[in-house]
Amino acid sequence: MIFDNQFEIQRLQTVDELKAQGINPYPHFLRKDMTIAKFRAKFNYINELDDKKEDSILVALAGRIKLMRIAGKAVFANIEDETAGIQIYFNKDSLGEDKFNIVKKSVEVGDIVRVRGYAFITKTGEFSLYAKEIDLATKAISPLPEKYHGLVDIEMRYRQRYLDMIMNPEIRNDFKKRSIIISTIRRFFEDSGFLEVETPMMHPIAGGANAKPFVTYHNALGVDRYLRIAPELYLKRLVVGGLEAVYEMNRNFRNEGMDLTHNPEFTSIEFYWAYHTYRDLMNITEALFNTLLDKLDMPKIIDFDGMKIDFSKPFARINYKKALVEIGGIDASIIDDRDKILAKLKSDGFEANEKLDLGHLQAELFDNYVEEKLINPTFIVDFPISISPLSRRSDENPEVAERFELFIAGRELANGFNELNDPVDQYNRFSAQIKAKDAGDDEAHEMDEDYVRALGYAMPPTAGEGIGIDRLVMLLTNKKSIRDVILFPAMRPLKSENHLKEIK
Repeated sequence: MIFDNQFEIQRLQTVDELKAQGINPYPHFLRKDMTIAKFRAKFNYINELDDKKEDSILVALAGRIKLMRIAGKAVFANIEDETAGIQIYFNKDSLGEDKFNIVKKSVEVGDIVRVRGYAFITKTGEFSLYAKEIDLATKAISPLPEKYHGLVDIEMRYRQRYLDMIMNPEIRNDFKKRSIIISTIRRFFEDSGFLEVETPMMHPIAGGANAKPFVTYHNALGVDRYLRIAPELYLKRLVVGGLEAVYEMNRNFRNEGMDLTHNPEFTSIEFYWAYHTYRDLMNITEALFNTLLDKLDMPKIIDFDGMKIDFSKPFARINYKKALVEIGGIDASIIDDRDKILAKLKSDGFEANEKLDLGHLQAELFDNYVEEKLINPTFIVDFPISISPLSRRSDENPEVAERFELFIAGRELANGFNELNDPVDQYNRFSAQIKAKDAGDDEAHEMDEDYVRALGYAMPPTAGEGIGIDRLVMLLTNKKSIRDVILFPAMRPLKSENHLKEIK
């Protein structure tokens, strides 16, 4: 039996005793009249000690017992629902002696109860509910962690998010805020004329981003399938098909490492906009952030991980190479010289793969010398073409991609570019990626001939962008770890499979 410690055994015995008395410890047809927060708001005019009135309005509430204090013939308890908490009071007179004795003996901290009574103020001045009825809604078998120490083990909090939410109500508020963020983003794009679509989660070819995929096997088809690393190539097929403004907000999967900003499954939004450019994307992204801050009633200067992030000014826009020099402090004379970049990286103690081309080495400079310095919202524009295999080449400089990335608090939050719609150029770049894969780059793109064929039917001039939702929520809730904004983050397996034993 999974519930086998002494406290759980005692509670199981209580369940049996209740059943023997004809009381179902797991009844179903119990309703409440309102939430605790609405109860508080409706009766907030009661602000003085009042005698118990038999003609007072009786209201049914429900919640989990977080604290019980028994004082002879009277009991004070704190219950909590999704919205708020409240103190309840009952005694032998209010419930009747038989019911009082059953509740006093059988109801414990952690149980969920339905209480019916009226609002009043205690002698100590606390707004409370005077209970005339109490029904057990759900008997808890596992006791909650001790109140004053709570649930503080961070690993246990992530593994048992349900317990984390019970013990730390602010965690529930963080995830409510995440829900508001997501719904606001949907409304923003719908109001901007975008159509929400759904594309496959299992791909025959791992494409749309440089990443290592998860591989699964499709029994009916007898072939491998890849959990999608990005929806990009499917969304652009829809643009070819005539949907000129589309978006998808959903999960992606990447079989890579885990750290403070990476989880193997994560949420992102990708959107594609025909007859617009990557500069239009930067404008709409800036507007999205302003909309989110307004919806969340947040100031234009927010705190994040000890930094002040200033959204009150237009987002900066800086050329990639210019950022290397002016922000990263790189000598301009080495930026276009592979050997000098390698020497610089090695002399500063960074690993440098001598097989990398110039664009990838410039990216090494950017990652090591620039990224963490981009605190306020900054668009870095015009990336090396070799690290942008799906981006359109600049008409002015074919070695540069018409692309941007948005950085805030030293982290990338968005990536967008003018889409490559030349099928021959796309085919050649896929071919170059195959050579990179053969040379050992297991994150390089594979050839997607059907996508090239789709481009052959003509995709209009299009700009597309992806935004990491989890990192965005981290920023707007001031959370340092991506695990704090994902309800059930990926975790390493425990040595023991009996997770419930960890509660004690």
